[in-house]
Amino acid sequence: MTIAQSDKPALPPERPALSSLLWVAALIAVMTAMRCVFAGTLDLRTDEAYYWTWSKESALSFLDHPPMIAWFIRFGTAIFGDTNFGVRFAGLLAMPISQLLLADIVRRVTHDIRAAMLAVLMMEAALYYGLLMAKVAPDIALIPFELAMVWSLVRLTESGDARWWLAAGVFGGLSLLSKLTALMLIPAIAAFILVPDWRWRWLRSPYPWTAALIAVAVFSPVLIWNGMHDWASFRFQFVRATSEHDLTLRTLGDYIGLQFGQVGPILLPVVLFAVGVTAWRGYRHRDPVAVLLSTAVLVPFGYFLWKSLTLRVGDTWPMFIWPLGFAAAAIDIAMRRRENWPAWMLKWSTFWANAAIVSGLCLVVAIFLYYTVSPWNFIGKTDPIGGEAGFAQVASRAESEMQNSGATWIATVDYRVYAMLRWYLRDRVPVIQINERSRFLGFRDPGCDMIAGHAGLYVAREPDDASILASTAAVLTPLGQVQRTWRGRVMDTYVLEKLTGWTPDLSPPPASPFYKWRQLAEGGAVCRLGSISTGANQTLAASL
Repeated sequence: MTIAQSDKPALPPERPALSSLLWVAALIAVMTAMRCVFAGTLDLRTDEAYYWTWSKESALSFLDHPPMIAWFIRFGTAIFGDTNFGVRFAGLLAMPISQLLLADIVRRVTHDIRAAMLAVLMMEAALYYGLLMAKVAPDIALIPFELAMVWSLVRLTESGDARWWLAAGVFGGLSLLSKLTALMLIPAIAAFILVPDWRWRWLRSPYPWTAALIAVAVFSPVLIWNGMHDWASFRFQFVRATSEHDLTLRTLGDYIGLQFGQVGPILLPVVLFAVGVTAWRGYRHRDPVAVLLSTAVLVPFGYFLWKSLTLRVGDTWPMFIWPLGFAAAAIDIAMRRRENWPAWMLKWSTFWANAAIVSGLCLVVAIFLYYTVSPWNFIGKTDPIGGEAGFAQVASRAESEMQNSGATWIATVDYRVYAMLRWYLRDRVPVIQINERSRFLGFRDPGCDMIAGHAGLYVAREPDDASILASTAAVLTPLGQVQRTWRGRVMDTYVLEKLTGWTPDLSPPPASPFYKWRQLAEGGAVCRLGSISTGANQTLAASL
């Protein structure tokens, strides 16, 4: 791969016909409109509602993830209100920003507008992005910032201006503020510095080290929050990353199948082959951008592949990988023409790239129509969207039972139920997850005056395990059940019970099973919210 340097003449730009540019622009406009419809009409999923609850708090960070996703949602809802579209708006905006950055990375490397268009179309043709950028998640926030960081490093390579390191540091810090998986890009940045012939120039320069300090400074809200709470989120993520599980091929198959489904059955092998060629080219010729892009794809992809031997890899975890893969693939296909590859290989490269885009776009459109137009449920309870839809029925029944029973607050032991009830009831009544209180460090008072000494409504998904309340003074009186349905299929059943005789402790000590992550317990105390709402409980933080 040849990168234009400040002392080398730039390659003349290769431009497509105007009609091609207009066609691509029209396609992107249609796909964008489709994502907006998808975002506005489909129910929030449980994790989206959970992140929305974060947006209502003033905490510096959270146990599960850094705070960027909460800021994204707060931005969208400030404009469009607490609506499906408002919650998802920033994610929708992240898509065109990511595409512009992706296109400019490819254009600057290849000086070929056609290659830039190819990269953008690959992103549209992958289900991960062509449709699911409408689903708000920390991974969605990470993508534009990681692309901006790579774009800054491409500008550095292109111009030789060391000040681009500083921009890369800012965007690197913002990437970390989005999701900690951005740490997986560090090997690519290290290779970008160490493999090319410029290694001693940058190792002796203050700019890369200053960029690292800038990234840490931008990331400081998470560091401060963790310092206040005994490094809670770091310890939580470390346990997840290092926990031992039995070897199983099922989770490996899940991971590989997920990538074929979310990237594309044709697009995935096209991209992986191109990334492999890019790695060979980059490490052989010590090309900075080729090394950066290929390593940024291969290291996290390989890590998740290894983890999938013992652990189910989350649906969105690999999302940050593939935009960099699309950049590498588009650049590689353009470079093959300049490297005089055999004509038959160039022909097949073009054929498979076009087939990947066409088939991917058809798949994205078909899935969009399935969820927005069709009345059928072909997948049953395992449907990824329908499996979390229809919770308004549960919220409505819960509100009705509260009025009938005299309850003033709602209790649950599942963060998903907690999040969905808060979303649908819009905080008209306090909704409390009585266990796993480590999730709520730094949260505001949810309405302790409506909880202490008052009856509550206990809502739990069947089969319910209420053993956490077994040794407390809580008395549960059955009120009935409510089913959550989607397209005529019962997806879940929830039990509703009146809870009396007990007030939850919303700031339990770390030794309490009510505090611990994903652990049921016994015991309880009184409603004490001051330390949690201020985020300054040093005793609690010291012994987490």
